[in-house]
Amino acid sequence: MTKLDILPDASLRDRYQSGFGNEFATEALPGALPGGRNSPQRAPYGLYAEQISGTAFTAPRHANRRSWLYRIRPAALHRPFEVLDGGAFHDRFDEVPPSPNQLRWDPQPIPTTPTDFIQGLSSIAGNGGAAAQQGIGIHRYAANRSMVDRYFYSADGELLFVPQLGSLRLATELGVLDVQPQEIAVIPRGIRFRVELLDDAARGYLCENFGAALRLPDLGPIGSNGLANPRDFLTPVAAFEDREGDFELIAKFQGGLWRAAIGHSPLDVVAWHGNHAPYKYDLRLFNTIGSISYDHPDPSIFTVLTSPSDTPGTANLDFVIFPPRWLVAEDTFRPPWFHRNIASEFMGLVHGAYDAKAGGFVPGGASLHNCMSGHGPDAASFDKATHADVTQPDHIVDTMAFMFETRAVIRPTRQALMSPQLQRDYADCWQGLKKHFNPGAR
Repeated sequence: MTKLDILPDASLRDRYQSGFGNEFATEALPGALPGGRNSPQRAPYGLYAEQISGTAFTAPRHANRRSWLYRIRPAALHRPFEVLDGGAFHDRFDEVPPSPNQLRWDPQPIPTTPTDFIQGLSSIAGNGGAAAQQGIGIHRYAANRSMVDRYFYSADGELLFVPQLGSLRLATELGVLDVQPQEIAVIPRGIRFRVELLDDAARGYLCENFGAALRLPDLGPIGSNGLANPRDFLTPVAAFEDREGDFELIAKFQGGLWRAAIGHSPLDVVAWHGNHAPYKYDLRLFNTIGSISYDHPDPSIFTVLTSPSDTPGTANLDFVIFPPRWLVAEDTFRPPWFHRNIASEFMGLVHGAYDAKAGGFVPGGASLHNCMSGHGPDAASFDKATHADVTQPDHIVDTMAFMFETRAVIRPTRQALMSPQLQRDYADCWQGLKKHFNPGAR
């Protein structure tokens, strides 16, 4: 039995450390962390000391990401990599010209043949890439079996998991994250892991961030509290596998997949300290801020995490959610208003219904509204909102939608535009909007 095998039975406190971006220190065996230094001549227990750097060595201290790992074998120990056909998982975002049309997709079907997480990934859209160190890749996954005897890492960007159906166990070099729908998880660039299914099938969304690492947004006039609170982010404690066998290590490098034979589990880190580490967050803990007078505020007040760009206030990636909340603004059109945005928006639905759409946008589905493409409530939602009694509060319940927003145009892949899940009648939802103009009335 390995340390990973017994972790699920431990208490929450024994499994996770709390806080966002903290300097953590954790060991699965007592004394495995060296005292007072990072790289002693001989590390405890005969371990190898190894640093993983998520930023440049000379990045400012507040932005620097790195961790020291004390492991059974160093990460350099594997056979040479060979090119692996990535199938539907790739970064080919320039195959077809991007379109200003509003786009929407049905959920990805659950596979009928044995399919693990890597096999079940399908790239839907993105921009930029690892070479430019900016932009994002947007993918969906659908799987019905755990990864067996193989492991994965992305050298291209950090990975943001948004499960929609079925719980996942992310067994990583630095410990174990159990993640269920309405939770998210982030695995930093370069961290090796395996995805296990805790249910019969799993489906969800994956965003690969090629730019600056995700961080909590500044709160400005909101003050020192609100939105996602740092204490609610959980990072795993150290856990290790000491396994030998015929395993496969898959790497995503510069947009392509590579495979290497490896004779041991790479999840063999007995102790570690630092801040380049995976974490998870329960979206239901988000402290929603909203208007208590009039008008619907900008969706930026729903930002959970942000990847900043070189332009202040303009994100490489914002991860935004639309959770349960009260709407109390008087004399106000309460759903999200009609708008065109200099940023581009990819939306998904984890649970329930979205208050700006009466139908067609279902859990597991997705929509894309690119730069300056008009969008907003469909005709039925507009009619309902304009006739609602806004002297009474409206409690939005039983829902969880999200958005990946980026300053760059999001380019759909060829396979996404040819997919049978693409709703080719999406634009019809606005065709019922009627002319109400009456120059003789106010």
